[in-house]
Parts: sequence; structure tokens; C-alpha cells
Amino acid sequence: MMQNMVGALNSALDSILHDDDRAVILGEDVAKDGGVFRVTDGLLDKYGPQRVIDTPLSEAGIIGTSIGMALGGLHPFPEIQFAGFMYLAFDQLINHAARYRSRTRSTKSVPMVVRTPVSGGVRTLEHHSDSPEQYYSHGGGLIVVEPSNPYDAKGLLIRAAHMDDPVIFLEPTKLYRLFKQEVPDNQYEVPIGKANVVRQGGDLTIVTWGTMVPVVKNAVEKKGTDAEIIDLRTINPLDEDTIISSVKKTGKAMIVHEAQLSFGPGAEIAARIAEKAIFELDAPVMRVASASLPYPYPGYEQYYIPNEAKVSQYIDKMMSE
Repeated sequence: MMQNMVGALNSALDSILHDDDRAVILGEDVAKDGGVFRVTDGLLDKYGPQRVIDTPLSEAGIIGTSIGMALGGLHPFPEIQFAGFMYLAFDQLINHAARYRSRTRSTKSVPMVVRTPVSGGVRTLEHHSDSPEQYYSHGGGLIVVEPSNPYDAKGLLIRAAHMDDPVIFLEPTKLYRLFKQEVPDNQYEVPIGKANVVRQGGDLTIVTWGTMVPVVKNAVEKKGTDAEIIDLRTINPLDEDTIISSVKKTGKAMIVHEAQLSFGPGAEIAARIAEKAIFELDAPVMRVASASLPYPYPGYEQYYIPNEAKVSQYIDKMMSE
């Protein structure tokens, strides 16, 4: 079936609720209204108000309740309407969800999947446009996933539902309805912790994820560059082996992400390349990212987020090294 990311995620949640009586969806407007982007549309009618639950407007309460549910034997799927609102639950995520396995010496875990829209490019305000993957990856104990297409979105969410640890599932807002893709009706899994080489190449490795995957693909195809494109799919744990293997083959590495440049995942990836493949590099690692500033007003986001022209410019620069 041809589906956009919203449809694929809805199909995944439907499958999860059908197969696992422990699964519960909760969040602001997820039941009666089907979520702000309609990802949970129709699930209330199918599974009832005990399993698809509208909550008060309290992100800390949503996540705190979900942690309690998980420790009590349920498998909650809380939705936070926008990534910028999830900072209100940062204490619950970092101090509790992320630490429970370590704190209890693996006698208890917190099986839950926190879904939230991320990233910009759709002219929303600042709290609706953040790319917060670095915050949740740095703390440790949280699995951080960010799909770039409908097929991966469904498979990754189903895989996350079968894990016993907390997963932060980041859904790029711009990609929700940007394009459709063939998505199987049946249940399937996409591995978490394994990157996807979406394009083979020999001259340059480009590591990217989320909203930047189609941007990079379009830039590379228009230039005709023989670039290998790696879609991380999972930020934490990082698929270091795929990245290093590719860089050793091509001798050049570029990292493209929408999050701010400073102290982000791109810096971590660049450091690992320097540690594991520095003698195979023919040029310094380059990073293409948003400015290290708060997200701007909608009228300025076209100058803030990396676009095809900027990626193309950096490809030229790198290939001339």
C-alpha cells in the first residue's frame, strides 16, 4: 500500500495495539481528535478509552505516568505534541526513565516509546521546530530513533514496541506528508542501531538522518556526484561500523543534520571518524548543519536550515580538497 509517514505510523500503532494488550497510547488530544497530526486517528474507536487516553496538558505528567505504567507491567506509547514541549519532561526522562535499568542492576526496565514531532521547515514557531536528538542521546539509557521515510517509520516503531528499554521516537514534521512510499500491510521490523546505506558511492561519504535525507539525495543526484549516502535511522546507539567502513572506502566524510552545529551528533560522528579512520581520510571531515542559535521566526528558517544549495556547495568544496 502507498502511504505517507502519518499513515505508516498509524498502521504500526494499530498493529501494536492489536497484538499487545499491554500497549497503551496517551497524550494531549491523541484519543478524540486523533493527535495534532492525526497519527492516532481512529484508534480510540477501535480500542477504547482505556487504551487510547486523552491526558491533561502536562508533559511531565504524561511522561511520569508512562514511567509508572511501564514499571507496573504496561507498555505505554506517550505522545508529546511538539519536541519543544518535551523539555518540561526532561527530568522524568533523564533522571528516571533512562536510569532505571542501571539503578536497579537490570532487575527493572522501562519499556515505553515516546513519540514526538521534530524539526522545522514547515513555518511553525520555535518550540514546534527543534531538533533535540543530541539531548536525549547524550544522557545515556535512552534509545533515540529518527526515521526519514514511511517504510522505516513503521518498521522502526514496531521494533521499538518489542524492546524493553525506553525509546525516544522522533518524527520529522516536514516528512509526515511530504511523499508516499510502498509500505507492507503486514507487521515487519526495521533494525534499531543499524544505519541504511541509501546510495552506494566511491568518492565521498555523507552521513545524515531525518529531514536532511531527501535534501542530501536530491543534491547528490543533481550534481551527479559519486557519493555514498548513509541514513543513520538511529542516533543512539550509533552504527559506527557502517560509517567507518564507508569512510575508509571513500576517503572523504561529510555530516549533514538539521540540529544546530555546535555540540551535536555531527561532532560525535566526526570524532569517531578521526579516532578510527583518520589515516584513510583525504580531507578534513566537514559538517553541514543549522546555525548555533535558537530556531528563528518562520520567515527566516530558509536561511537557517541546510538546503540543497548549501549541501551542493559543501560537496564542491570537499571534492576540491
